[in-house]
Amino acid sequence: MTVGNDQGRTRPGPLNRRAFFSVGGTLAAAGILAACGSNTGRDGGTTSAAAGSTEATAGTTAGTSAASSAASSPASGAGSAASSASSASGPAGAKPTLNQWYHEYGEEGTKAAVEKYAAAYPNATVKVGWFPGDYDSKIAAALLTSDAPDVFEAGNGPSIDAIQGGQVLPLDGLLGDAKDDFTQSLIERMTYDGKLYAIPQVIDMQLLVYRKSMLADKNIQPPTTFDELAAAAKALTDGDLKGLFVGNDGGVGTLVGPTLWSVGADYLTKDNKVGFTDPAVATAFGKLHELFTSGSLLLGAPTDWSAPDAIVNELCAMQWTGLWTFPTLQKELGDDFGVLPWPKFSSSGAGAPSVPIGAYGSCVAAKSQYPDAAKAFVKWLWVDQTSFQIDFATSYGFHVPARASLAAKADKLKSGEAAEAVKILQENGHAQTPLFWTPASGTAMSDAVTKIIKDGADPTKTLAGVVGKVNAELKRVVK
Repeated sequence: MTVGNDQGRTRPGPLNRRAFFSVGGTLAAAGILAACGSNTGRDGGTTSAAAGSTEATAGTTAGTSAASSAASSPASGAGSAASSASSASGPAGAKPTLNQWYHEYGEEGTKAAVEKYAAAYPNATVKVGWFPGDYDSKIAAALLTSDAPDVFEAGNGPSIDAIQGGQVLPLDGLLGDAKDDFTQSLIERMTYDGKLYAIPQVIDMQLLVYRKSMLADKNIQPPTTFDELAAAAKALTDGDLKGLFVGNDGGVGTLVGPTLWSVGADYLTKDNKVGFTDPAVATAFGKLHELFTSGSLLLGAPTDWSAPDAIVNELCAMQWTGLWTFPTLQKELGDDFGVLPWPKFSSSGAGAPSVPIGAYGSCVAAKSQYPDAAKAFVKWLWVDQTSFQIDFATSYGFHVPARASLAAKADKLKSGEAAEAVKILQENGHAQTPLFWTPASGTAMSDAVTKIIKDGADPTKTLAGVVGKVNAELKRVVK
């Protein structure tokens, strides 16, 4: 499962949770607000069938079973949901009908799972809208109309433009005592002006995977600095086997954040100023160009970084990829792989190892007909129903629950490299991009990094050209 364009599969297919992680989060994860046709899946809609809208009520067979299971859970939270739902507008004594939108996940069984969750909810009839293709444009357009869904998911939460445009409602107080249990970098990413606008559903992450046997054969220790990584990639390169694969673009789409964090910089500072003017940033990006031209980097692989094919088929000894590839890695490589964060740039400088993390967040549209009932449902599903949250994270692909306590309970994440990946996420995870990092800023940075890595453009001068564009965006959105 993913965020943005394609974040959770190892094969071509429907949009998945890997999506945030495309081009450094410049487009989909940033939440483009484009005006396109609307499709809400509401009663009477002209395109709801094509969108895959399905009605789920507690009276269905699946719903009865799931509701029974939920009722037996001490964390079901049905009482609080009922209290909030009772304050919703609608005919006296009647259940409200809520429309909930998802992008089309590629993992088998995911659609049936979210329909089961919806059917188990006792206080509303929940219709699930399932949208293939350009989900981001569909939801952006729908939020501008009276046909907006009540509940919807957004990559890394709603965009700053959606929030400032009054298109989404704050979800203050829904986390309750669980607030500190959620991954804080994502809670901060989904918060604006002290108000939370989305609840993280599950987490995806990128990380560095390496073949233990290949490093052992060369007597190479897992790298902890960039220079060690570059040296290992060179030593591991042997004929058709390359030392490292970071994507067919040489890392343009994946390594902007890790490179910034490796020297102690960031896209933006804590007070929302440009965060990449330190000379160390230019040095680090210059090193990526050296890596690109070193001959030890795999380029032109049959599949890109988000699939595990390159390392599984011994095209490379180390690969930057995502947690979602673990089922394939475990099946094909057994215990012959290890995981690492992107290394700190140097042992003596600032910075730290890092991995980008992202999550779809559950949101409530400002134009919902039943805002209180919608909030109650979001709380019930993504705060109270802990068994559903573990199921959604680990039964369909390979992901991490958004709450630390649930990650500790998930059987698939308790041992081996999966447990190590969770530890890396918790110790070294950074929200993919800040809330105020807009699509325009992301495009400017991506264009600059492309010139540096691929063309050898002067890093200092090229990055300086991004500053004015980012400042213009910050002037627009920071209020």
